[in-house]
Amino acid sequence: MTTSKKESLNPTAQQCLQSLIGIWLGFEKQLNRTEIIRKLQQGVLTQNDYQTLLLNLRQQVIEGSRWISRAASSFDRNFSDIRSIVIGHAKEEHKDYQMLEKDFVAAGGEIADIQSASKNIGSEALHGYMMHKSSEANPVGLIGAMWIIEGLGEKMANEWAGRIDELLDLPQSATQFMQYHGENDDSHMEKLYAMLNRVCTSEAVTEEITITAKVVARLYALQLDVIDYE
Repeated sequence: MTTSKKESLNPTAQQCLQSLIGIWLGFEKQLNRTEIIRKLQQGVLTQNDYQTLLLNLRQQVIEGSRWISRAASSFDRNFSDIRSIVIGHAKEEHKDYQMLEKDFVAAGGEIADIQSASKNIGSEALHGYMMHKSSEANPVGLIGAMWIIEGLGEKMANEWAGRIDELLDLPQSATQFMQYHGENDDSHMEKLYAMLNRVCTSEAVTEEITITAKVVARLYALQLDVIDYE
């Protein structure tokens, strides 16, 4: 985030942003404790591990466009500007799972395996929570969810893609999903800051956003923590 953007936030949004930064740091620690990310960081990730990671991420990516679309429909005319941003975001990402499937095949997997895989329990929990929150009237708390999920792309996707490319003898086309989000989620975060400035007008809104971010961080990490590596 540029200095000018940060300084343009209203005081309540600034306070919310500081809380979200703290939540992100805790989330990063949660991710680093999962076996799959430890393997990546320690340089022992295998091709099978990477396929398993992609297979488990696919369901969250598919369901992501559904909850974003649901959230857009839940904003009333008083938040028409927010609704427009969310609709645009859903349009941009609703086919991202196809990119992930192509990575899986490029990494040696069979397309039928990833397309037939069910959600793990972390993905089930995350999907249920996100659809619940998205169905609420004017679900501004979902800005906290976007902070976590889009933040992964902005802060970690390129790093993970580069590390995978270093460790595994795979074509670069096997990490296109992570590379794409590493390159594009910065612009998504800019929209998030604009929404944060727009809706953060009270302590109650700040609390709703930060609580949602905490829950999503815990459930997203759970997705990776329950992966079966065998």
